Amino acid sequence: MEKKDKYIGQLLDGRYEILEIIGSGGMAVVYRALCHRLNRYVAVKILREDLAQDEEFLSYFQTESQAVAQLSHPNIVSVYDVSRPPSVEYIVMELVEGVTLKQYMKSKGVLSWQEALHFSIQIAKALSHAHEKGVIHRDIKPQNIMILRDGTVKVADFGIAHLESAHETAEGHTLGSVHYMAPELARGSKVDARCDVYSLGIVMYEMLTGRRPYEGENAENVALQHISGICTPPHELNADIPSELEAIVLRAMAADPEERYQSADALLADLEAFRNAHAVLLAGAAPESAVREGGLSEEDVFTKLKPIGAVGELSKENYSRRRRRARKVSTLAGFFCVLIFAVAVFVFLWNFWLRDIFSTAERVDLPDFVGENCESVVNDASLKKLYHFTVVYSIDPDTEAGIIVGQDPEAGRSLMKVSEGIDVKLTVSTGVMMTKVPDVANKDHREATLELQNAGFLVDEIIEPSDTVTADYVISTNPAAGDELPAGSTVYMTVSGGPSVKTVRMPNVVGFTESAARSKLENAGLIWGESSYVTSDYTAGTVFKQSIDAGTEVNEFTKVYIWVSTGPEQKDKDKDEDQEPAAQQQSLGMTDWTGAVA
Repeated sequence: MEKKDKYIGQLLDGRYEILEIIGSGGMAVVYRALCHRLNRYVAVKILREDLAQDEEFLSYFQTESQAVAQLSHPNIVSVYDVSRPPSVEYIVMELVEGVTLKQYMKSKGVLSWQEALHFSIQIAKALSHAHEKGVIHRDIKPQNIMILRDGTVKVADFGIAHLESAHETAEGHTLGSVHYMAPELARGSKVDARCDVYSLGIVMYEMLTGRRPYEGENAENVALQHISGICTPPHELNADIPSELEAIVLRAMAADPEERYQSADALLADLEAFRNAHAVLLAGAAPESAVREGGLSEEDVFTKLKPIGAVGELSKENYSRRRRRARKVSTLAGFFCVLIFAVAVFVFLWNFWLRDIFSTAERVDLPDFVGENCESVVNDASLKKLYHFTVVYSIDPDTEAGIIVGQDPEAGRSLMKVSEGIDVKLTVSTGVMMTKVPDVANKDHREATLELQNAGFLVDEIIEPSDTVTADYVISTNPAAGDELPAGSTVYMTVSGGPSVKTVRMPNVVGFTESAARSKLENAGLIWGESSYVTSDYTAGTVFKQSIDAGTEVNEFTKVYIWVSTGPEQKDKDKDEDQEPAAQQQSLGMTDWTGAVA
């Protein structure tokens, strides 16, 4: 018997009558409600009971209340009221009549670039307004973007929005949807408005190509691909995308925040400039009718897809008109209404109560499948009659492959037999999965790291000099390519640091002749730079000084300068007599071949 939601039928704060559930997420449930004070339908978002006591989730929910209260924009879902009584936390919002962008894309497939452009501009305008108010959404994805019947976009769900003015209490904690998450958010780094720009870039890519740029077996794998920033260019998946629009998308989703658009305003400016440059191609279809440009009618998109809610305000005149019409209902119509009501009550009671009393359906206790061989369990004919098995796999080196390591529901639960079989999820061990090490030699180390990680390995880089392999390219791996390792093992990757720099010990050339000193330097792998000739007490032609002290370790091919003696200074006996001519020579700058003043 299905359990009725506790809030349906309640009147919150004597004003909001909860009518039905219209959506649910990880943090809250959204209900359609009637505001008795203003006679209009609204959406009421109530925090899940199991999270109401969790301080972290309660903080996120209250952050949303603060964030959306600051926002007022035609492309953002409006908030009417926020209430925080002791028993329940809720937000009252505009009830939007439309479908999510995710539903729309699923129904329609790849969108035309004109339609994608129309939606993208509106989302960028919404983000621009939010960022101006200091609010970062941090969870932009198709599921949080509403498309109205007239083609208007409304951004919703600021459930994990981040106020720039708020203090971060959980450093390194990542939030959001991994397929649309900016690399810096996945790393737990400090976030800013560029995270939303990145997520919008991913959404634009998906609208134009019909697929997300990064897919993987698990969230970690997808996050690593975001960080690498290597994806299939959009034009390879859809040749109709204009190159200028593709360039805008790729810049918006650049892995490096510094290479990305630095604000939603900058992205919006380029989108509008592109739209204006292609005005001729966009002519003939008003922006408001963008939903119909792709060939789907309202019947196709909005009637076949269940709308998120129905917008409607009951004016005082309409409210009175309905009351008058109700009083004019004939007795026969009233009889049929009572009959229909009685039948509905009977059906309701039968489904939720009477069937349990009068039904002969049996209940069974769910067996304990943990430790059993999965193949034996799912192929057992007697079990197939009672259960519908779903199998998921988990790497468990401590358990033999094919053995069940978990089940949901747990063993011992008393469950009612149903014709289609009781749903049971089995978690099965893969054992130790052996995987071949891919050949990444002579590949750029970033590309090689991603390839090894995609194969299920951890990577540890070792830098070594190499005269044959270009810097930053892989020399080898340990274990070698082709060897098999258990998934999750570490592969040590040796990467070239470029040509090695050889060092030599500086020889002593003091006391040698100039030619001998030069020969000694060249034999040591050094370069003679220049000789200076100066008077000294050393014998003429002898080296008495070198630019680098003997014994010093220096790089090969370093230049070395030497000083060569011209002999002791000559003292003239008639120095006093010749002083004036000598002074004249010095003032004229006359020098001999040694470079000393004559």
